[in-house]
Amino acid sequence: MAGQLEELPLFPLHTVLFPYAQLQLHVFEDRYRDMVRSCIEFDRPFGIVLIRDGEEVGGIAEPYMVGTAVRIVKVIPYDDGRMDVQVRGERRFRIRELDEDSHSYLVGKVEPVVEVELDEDDKTKQLFDDAKDQFEQFIQRAFAGPGFNVSVTLPPDPVVLSFAIANMLQMENLAKQRLLETTDTVERVATLMPLLVMQNLESQEPGYFRIGGDDLKEWITSN
Repeated sequence: MAGQLEELPLFPLHTVLFPYAQLQLHVFEDRYRDMVRSCIEFDRPFGIVLIRDGEEVGGIAEPYMVGTAVRIVKVIPYDDGRMDVQVRGERRFRIRELDEDSHSYLVGKVEPVVEVELDEDDKTKQLFDDAKDQFEQFIQRAFAGPGFNVSVTLPPDPVVLSFAIANMLQMENLAKQRLLETTDTVERVATLMPLLVMQNLESQEPGYFRIGGDDLKEWITSN
């Protein structure tokens, strides 16, 4: 199996990135500057993995075994060597071996995570139709303003749609990691639906209230 594995530089973070999503990174450690420069020079991706144990800065962090390979979209360098790096998620991978010695940064020997084939029966089709309706409402409420609506074009691919929904919803990293590791699109969307519906309902409630004089007493000074 080792001969079939891909060597992938790894960037452990306290963040889960889904395929097709974008992320802005601020890179300041020497080892990750080296990694970014190498990826640019050889036009290769690197992997973002959620930290299971350890810290982002300093020593080696122990990652979860499933992450997302990303492609560098844009780099903004600074005079002191720091850089802002914009990346886009491409595909998922599973780590089979970790190499902590050959480079200053962590390297994984990885294999692809393969999504199971989708069997779109009537029940599944209804699930995806409901998810599209709920997600369109979510996007409208998140980005539309008074007096205008947002034109929403949803991805036709069910897998891409499932990750688009997962990327937009608020949830803990462990919940995101479980969704990233799930290889069944129907299971992923079914897991997301209650959360999507709940966050749509919560967004309908007013996010403000009128402040009166009594509310400001503790903040008003006589000078």
